[in-house]
Amino acid sequence: MPAGEHLILCVDDEMVGLEVRRILLERAGYRVLTAGDGSKGLELFASEPVEAVVLDYAMPGMNGAEVARSMRITKPNIPILMLSAYTVLPAEVTRIVDLAMTKGEGAPALLEKLGSLLPASAS
Repeated sequence: MPAGEHLILCVDDEMVGLEVRRILLERAGYRVLTAGDGSKGLELFASEPVEAVVLDYAMPGMNGAEVARSMRITKPNIPILMLSAYTVLPAEVTRIVDLAMTKGEGAPALLEKLGSLLPASAS
């Protein structure tokens, strides 16, 4: 399945980082929805045919772990890639998500890890 057929939800309270990831993913051919907090992310996750989530760990209010737990209840098979400025996440968090990476790993790593979570073809 070409990247353009995949709808990705990005959730992050840092608007600049969120916009950079949106542009990166769109240039890679993905369709992208963005949310600036966990509540909006959960709303979009429930109402849109999202195929993967790129989720920030440290957010005010509802953090990434809480958002991921809620997502697993409503749509348990949707892959979640957790981003963090921290180099180590709590084990509980890494058990909830499919993959985790630090924000410092950069764009190529993000695209590679996200791509590994999605089906390569519809055939």
